Amino acid sequence: MTELLSIILAAGEGTRMRSTTPKVLHPVGGMPIVGHVARAAREAGSSRIALVTGPRHEQIRKAVSAMDPAIEHFEQTIAKGTAHAASMARAAFETAKGYIAVVYGDHPLLRGNNFRVVLDRLDAGLDVAILGFEPKDPSGYGRFITDGETLLAIREHKDATDEERRIRLCNACILAFRAEVFRDLIDKVENNNAQSEYYLTDLVGLANAAGKKVGYGVAPENDVMGVNDRSQLARAEGLFQEVRREDFMKAGVTLKDPKSVWFSYDTEIASDVTIEPNVVFGPGVVIEQGAVIHAFSHIEGAHVGRNASVGPFARLRPEADLGEDVKVGNFVEVKKARIGKGAKISHLSYIGDATVGAEVNIGAGVITVNYDGYNKHQTIIGDNAFIGSNSSLVAPVSIGAGALVASGSVITEDVEADALALGRARQAAKPGRAKEIFAKAAAKKQSKKG
Repeated sequence: MTELLSIILAAGEGTRMRSTTPKVLHPVGGMPIVGHVARAAREAGSSRIALVTGPRHEQIRKAVSAMDPAIEHFEQTIAKGTAHAASMARAAFETAKGYIAVVYGDHPLLRGNNFRVVLDRLDAGLDVAILGFEPKDPSGYGRFITDGETLLAIREHKDATDEERRIRLCNACILAFRAEVFRDLIDKVENNNAQSEYYLTDLVGLANAAGKKVGYGVAPENDVMGVNDRSQLARAEGLFQEVRREDFMKAGVTLKDPKSVWFSYDTEIASDVTIEPNVVFGPGVVIEQGAVIHAFSHIEGAHVGRNASVGPFARLRPEADLGEDVKVGNFVEVKKARIGKGAKISHLSYIGDATVGAEVNIGAGVITVNYDGYNKHQTIIGDNAFIGSNSSLVAPVSIGAGALVASGSVITEDVEADALALGRARQAAKPGRAKEIFAKAAAKKQSKKG
């Protein structure tokens, strides 16, 4: 495969988002918008990626480096247009071989095959290939001026004539070049336009004037939608979810009410999994074959084993690891805990920072008391143990295999295997005392009324 450098432009301020968070860091499917663009570039075969950001965008640079440490960073200190921004990555493209693709960083639905549409045109002999699309409403987009399959120019909307504005084929978000052509032309762009900016799209006209072969490819409108405001962000999220739902159902996952289930970019679900309505998957979730996720559950950073049952109204937080045939029932929260095969946590419990053995039964209202105000501590429960309802296991503590913890106990010391543990205050009953207390209270209330 020909070497590919992708330059992602993300120097804009995104003021229409009305947010302290940079536009390209707003998430779609749990991943920042710019992360989707970088991932698509890698899918297309990019061996190098250069990211161009603005002077106040350290937050973007840190987030992108966390996702893909190999990305190279460049800064556009003064906003002078897209061609000027791309030229800031000079240290990357000066030595680039093969192809260079320049892509805008605010297109979260891009995929690798969108890049391939124009890269394949370069493979076929073109020097420059630009990705276009035909939007329902072309207002605001640069128009493709064509002669057959040749792209003569891209006219920005503000500079276009009335006749040119009637053109339906518009500029999308990827401009691909042979590396030597890009290097030769990028510094020749001028700012003779209504905005006095250096337009990247002017490279098309310059390439034609230099006798280069210039063409285009066409992508579906949804794939290349950009995000400029909260309304477009919501629409992008909706389109992303529609694609994920269809992909999972085609792969053998049952969604009882597809529109009410929300996935992340990295959700992994095996075949024959059933998902009931109103379930949300945060990042980092793996669901194995045959599991059932009941309604109104929220799962993030968790692993659910084969034939396990989760919910309804369950919450699995990061590092929850459920083994085969585990049951986590209604209003149960599990966090950073490994739950062994066949264990049952049926209702109203919190299990955090714990290791729970196979076939353990945890009754209603059980909590692992894992936090002392400064540090988290571990609870270990051995195989086949039984933890009675409304018990508190004060970590660090270990419950041996086959042990029985009586209901309502507060366990602060280790329990050996097969032992019965009781941690209750002794019950005392005082005959007639309740009647005296109620009578005294009633008399006091009556005296206040008088």
